[in-house]
Amino acid sequence: MKAAVMDTPGNIEIRELPVPELGPDEVLVKIMAVGVCGSDLHYYEHGRIGRYVVEKPIILGHECAGIIAKTGENVTRVQAGDRVAIEPGVTCGRCRYCKEGRYNLCPEVQFLATPPVDGAFVQYLAIREDFVFQIPDELSYEEASLVEPFSVGIHAASRCKLSPGSTVAIMGMGPVGLMAVAAAKSYGASRIIVSDLEQIRLDAAIRMGATEAIHAAKEDTDARIREITEGIGVDAAWETAGSPRALQSALASLRRGGKLVIVGLPAQDEIPLNVPFMADNEIDIYGVFRYANTYPDGIRFLAKGDIPATTLITDRYPLEQTQEALERAIHNKSGSLKVVVYPNGM
Repeated sequence: MKAAVMDTPGNIEIRELPVPELGPDEVLVKIMAVGVCGSDLHYYEHGRIGRYVVEKPIILGHECAGIIAKTGENVTRVQAGDRVAIEPGVTCGRCRYCKEGRYNLCPEVQFLATPPVDGAFVQYLAIREDFVFQIPDELSYEEASLVEPFSVGIHAASRCKLSPGSTVAIMGMGPVGLMAVAAAKSYGASRIIVSDLEQIRLDAAIRMGATEAIHAAKEDTDARIREITEGIGVDAAWETAGSPRALQSALASLRRGGKLVIVGLPAQDEIPLNVPFMADNEIDIYGVFRYANTYPDGIRFLAKGDIPATTLITDRYPLEQTQEALERAIHNKSGSLKVVVYPNGM
């Protein structure tokens, strides 16, 4: 099979590799679509994200969907020919976090495209059967690949117990932020206020269900949110960009008793936050690390057809042009929303 291998940061080579051997509980998936994620770009540009360091050649890509090509001898949930979305983090299933249902915190997780685990810019991928989920015929492979970033928003909504009628502010309209808008809408938020520095992303957010969009380079985000909410503030604020300023703005946008949800990861470990404001207003703070138990809901929400997810996909590349796809996502952000790679043809 063909695979796009990052031999060193900034350089991708297309190589011929053996099709993976299957374990008894695994399935072989013919990969049809892979979204380019911000983490792929970090590894490609910098060779690391925090404690995860690229120390040898690695295959990137983890937002993926495809067709079951073969099954291991113990597999019962799916069969060859099934169309599936792939949840990319295979956990141990035995630790306290897995048993509590918070398997995203499993210390033994093997997450696609997180060093040293290879990812999905390949024609065929082997993965344990309990991490593939059948998709209906009306859901395209590229839509199914978006279940992964969508899951981050679903997990954020679940973590802060977002209820119908809530008012939400979401800071940062990259692909994760845009899918977070869809998640907030799916959970019944009545007002979704978004902010970003690029108009193309704000326009996309409105298409995804945002009710108000603030251009952070042209308007005072904090003042505008207070104006929209008549001085009260929002019920929940999600920071999805990894920007210190956006995180501070998210905190300032909250009403008394509001909820701050931290999704984005900033470059630095420590950021000044207004502690008296948090204490005086009894602000609840939720960290979000990937997701757990979200794929069935993500598939169901997207299959309903009222989330225009495919409008986010602005750039499409074959596997042979994986490096060009990554470069496009890095250097042409103003004209690009979501880049997708098609390992087995477009």
